[in-house]
Amino acid sequence: MPAVSRRARRHLAVLGNYLTGLSWPFRPGWLDAGWAIFSAANLLAILAFPGWETVPFHFIWISFTLLYGFRTWAPRPTLVVLGVVMATTAAAIGLDVARGAEPGAELTEVPLMAAMFLAMVWHARRKLTAEQESRLVGEENARLLATQRRFLQDASHQLRTPITIALGHAELLALSLTSRQEGHDIQVVLGELNRLRRIAERLLVIGAAEGPEFLHLEPVALDSFTMEILRRWRPTADRRWQLGQLDKVTVQADRERLGLAVDALLENAVRHTASGDVIKLSVVAVGYGLPVRMIVKDTGQGIPPELLRHVFDRFRSGDGGPARGTGLGLALVRAVARAHGGDVLVNSSPGQGSEFELLLPAPSGTLALPPAPASAKLAEADTADGRLARKP
Repeated sequence: MPAVSRRARRHLAVLGNYLTGLSWPFRPGWLDAGWAIFSAANLLAILAFPGWETVPFHFIWISFTLLYGFRTWAPRPTLVVLGVVMATTAAAIGLDVARGAEPGAELTEVPLMAAMFLAMVWHARRKLTAEQESRLVGEENARLLATQRRFLQDASHQLRTPITIALGHAELLALSLTSRQEGHDIQVVLGELNRLRRIAERLLVIGAAEGPEFLHLEPVALDSFTMEILRRWRPTADRRWQLGQLDKVTVQADRERLGLAVDALLENAVRHTASGDVIKLSVVAVGYGLPVRMIVKDTGQGIPPELLRHVFDRFRSGDGGPARGTGLGLALVRAVARAHGGDVLVNSSPGQGSEFELLLPAPSGTLALPPAPASAKLAEADTADGRLARKP
């Protein structure tokens, strides 16, 4: 018996999906023809059984309402069919009234049922109009976003070549200048050209972030990946570079894009810290189903509360640091994080430093291993650079 019930439910589900997929006008119109035959049979029942006219009368109107629910017809066919239903049901009941089988008050049910049907039509049309407007707005937003992405990519591509050429000539010119003032001026030019190049490269990455081929995923062991990044960054700035907690966890990520994001976070940390400040990088995997957190923490100047909500916006550089930023580094971090299915968070207080968390989806079906012993990490770090310290 349960098997029969399941089979019957499957058949009913298939029939329901078929009926729901019908649209107006439907040729050959089996649903329309079935409703017309059903309504004609009920009209005959009204004439044949005058004492029971209420039941077939309501069957006609209920089935008409259900049919409209499947159809949501255009206004003209709706009014035509409504007029036919009103005329035929009123004529059938009128005949019963003329024969004395029903009181004349029964005729008032026709306009009442028509009014209720029109109220339902009005709500259905409102819903349909709202859905169409929402779809049009969504399509327009998607078109604008696609146009914006194409513009960013095209502009970045077009800027890279002239910037590279100008930078090469400026570097050659810098070698031949002997005046101190000229040397200062050419260094300003080189600095601005390098900044323009970083802007073009980051715009290219941000513009491509939502494309289907943006990421090339591979297993990335975040503990060794983090130490490798810190080895590269330690000689670039006089900071107290530290390793925090480094859980041994491997995620599916694009190594190059993830490296760009972490580089942008470290560049931001260097720009907002001074000599002797701490910059600490950690990897924390809490457990099953929870995101893996790559944390960049510093003891620099921090971010004012009114700027926190805007730090990931493009071209929002609330610096004040010694080096001017592009205003795109943190926007790039967010683009890369979201492309991986994660996000980026910030917690900061003025004068107390900042903490950025790059969240990555947890590896499916695996659990993070406990952190390696501190002595092993210290030995590995010391091999790369004796001044790289690990703090709990």
